[in-house]
Amino acid sequence: MSKKYFGTDGVRGTVGTEPMTAEFAMRLASAAARVLVPEGGTVLIGKDTRVSGYMFESALEAGFVAAGADVLLLGPLPTPGIAVLTQEFKADLGVVISASHNPFQDNGIKFFDGNGSKLSDDIEAAIEAEVEKPAATLESTCLGQAKRIDTARKRYQAFCAGTFPEGLTLEGLKIVFDGANGAGYKVGPRALADLGAEVIPIGCSPNGRNINAGCGSTNPTLLATTVPAVGADVGIALDGDGDRVVMIDETGQIIDGDQLLYILATSRQQSGRLKGPVVGTVMSNLGLEHALRAQSIDFRRAAVGDRYVLEALRESGGIIGGETSGHMIVLDQTTTGDGLICALQILAVMKESGQPLSRLAGGMVKYPQTMVNVRVKNKMNPDDSPAICKAVLEAEDVLKDTGRIVLRASGTEPVIRVMVEGQDATQVSEMAKQLAAIVAEVAG
Repeated sequence: MSKKYFGTDGVRGTVGTEPMTAEFAMRLASAAARVLVPEGGTVLIGKDTRVSGYMFESALEAGFVAAGADVLLLGPLPTPGIAVLTQEFKADLGVVISASHNPFQDNGIKFFDGNGSKLSDDIEAAIEAEVEKPAATLESTCLGQAKRIDTARKRYQAFCAGTFPEGLTLEGLKIVFDGANGAGYKVGPRALADLGAEVIPIGCSPNGRNINAGCGSTNPTLLATTVPAVGADVGIALDGDGDRVVMIDETGQIIDGDQLLYILATSRQQSGRLKGPVVGTVMSNLGLEHALRAQSIDFRRAAVGDRYVLEALRESGGIIGGETSGHMIVLDQTTTGDGLICALQILAVMKESGQPLSRLAGGMVKYPQTMVNVRVKNKMNPDDSPAICKAVLEAEDVLKDTGRIVLRASGTEPVIRVMVEGQDATQVSEMAKQLAAIVAEVAG
């Protein structure tokens, strides 16, 4: 289904450029209210730490209140926390102002329904059908009201702590926590400390412009250096809105979403709590598939995007899914991807097994994988190009059954992602560069 504004994860773009303007945000709120919020309904609005969040918060608040909805303003809070509190407050809609892992110059708007789930394609299309209309303003007797909720962080923090096994603590663990100078900068360190861990925070001093800048799950180099330097047991890195996580083992090695998925799946299988297949994406490492198969665990691939992983889990009855980037979904604990809750589940496995993170991840051997992002001026589908398709077929003939090639247009950035993986790292790297050059030539 083709949509003009909604991408893989809500509406996103450069601040000040359509659609990320205050005027559009007000129209989007009005449209969402007409589609999803009955008269007298309630909307929650949360945000990350970008300086532009104040502007969009005010614009969305105005749009919803003018359309007759009551608004609860949560302030900075991880995206999954807004999903949780949307259910807790029995709200009709949860709204997140965030561009996730993007730099501060970008921002975005995404929604959760009353069940704490992301909207379907059909509902997003219905909102788009309304968004070109002027923002509605009802008469004064029908206007909504707005107020701030000062307990949002503590409520979400309590929810996260409740997912940790009863009777278990984090005492004895030294943890370096990287909050990406984003929405999890307070709740992450405090939740871990309350469970008994010794916490060393980095990336927890947001100024509105340093979100994801040289820190967080997309830039974990500092964390990887810090963990062994201070003798920590583990490092945890969230992204700007807290729905992604990567971890660092005690030796300073990065443990990505595929490896975390392996640890979660095998631990739940051993305890008899694993249900249905494990769901990854077309970008998940082939090593994950092979490692799970060796443990007799069914593995399935969905399209890229945690919403599609979630759909596949619900259709198949699974409870564990995720992406290489660290979007991890643990449905026996919450309704959407949650970096902090995933990290807590991994920490619980470490404590229960007595094994370090390096050993837990060691059962999965990652295949060499190279990703090249080709920036394009206009949206394009690489499958529509005969030249690109021919090059891919020729490369696949060389790899045969020992590797994979995936080309896809990003849903959040103007890039074509070229991924090649196989057993030979040099071959994989060269093949990715060659395919990326062809894509760049076709894209102009």
